[in-house]
Amino acid sequence: MADYIVNIDERNASALLIEESHKRPVVVDFWADWCQPCKTLMPLLEKLAQEYQGAFLLAKVNADEQQGIAQQLGVRSLPTVMVIQGGQPVDGFVGAQTESFVREMLGKYLPKPWDDLVQRGLELIEQGDFNGALVPLRQAWQESKEQHDITLSYAHALIESLRLDEAETLLDGVRMADQDAGYEQLRAQLEIKREAAKSPEVAALEEKLAANPDDLDIRYQLGVQYTNAGQYREAMEQLVAILRKDLDHGNGATKRMLLDSIASLGKGDPLAVEYQRKLYSLLY
Repeated sequence: MADYIVNIDERNASALLIEESHKRPVVVDFWADWCQPCKTLMPLLEKLAQEYQGAFLLAKVNADEQQGIAQQLGVRSLPTVMVIQGGQPVDGFVGAQTESFVREMLGKYLPKPWDDLVQRGLELIEQGDFNGALVPLRQAWQESKEQHDITLSYAHALIESLRLDEAETLLDGVRMADQDAGYEQLRAQLEIKREAAKSPEVAALEEKLAANPDDLDIRYQLGVQYTNAGQYREAMEQLVAILRKDLDHGNGATKRMLLDSIASLGKGDPLAVEYQRKLYSLLY
């Protein structure tokens, strides 16, 4: 029998039902030979235990042979399934249940596939590597179907990386009911970063460009300033606008700047993919 499926008796009950539950969830299945629904439920629980490969311990208790354990845990009918965590029963059900029901219950107590990604992202944020944190946090955000706490962590990394438009789009998608103190704090940080990004150099170039919209050299300088400020979307939009009019502007400098900006964002970054496509459409 696999080490994540065990039979429980008086000798190992304390170690496997209580002590083990401080390390991982323990799913206790009370059954008996005469119980027909037990024979339907047990193979399902064993299948899930094998699938999760030790994320939880399946502890099988023959209620006829281990009446003391069954009585101690208040079992009155079979099958009874309990989830024990931190030494205490936290959930469970009586009677045979569908696989989807059991999966949903277990899902509340088992590690999520994206937990490691979130942990990696948060560690990178702690180290001040906000740009590096974007990749794992974006993947976790997508895989978790935009879970709220991951949304906020991802938005935080975007804001600190000066990806302000993307952060704003992300925060705009947060439901009203989820707009908590953490959300409000990020909104405030976003506005502060926006104000800080408006350097005198950028403001002066924006004014010049407004007066001379066909001056590609001014547009290029503005793109460079936007890049220096970490405003990648604004920068690349200016560079693409130049290349639409002059594909070899600056003897290829504009094209190289756009390629460097795309590369700096990292492989698979949605913004990089978007502007890579725009560049390819101009080249081919």
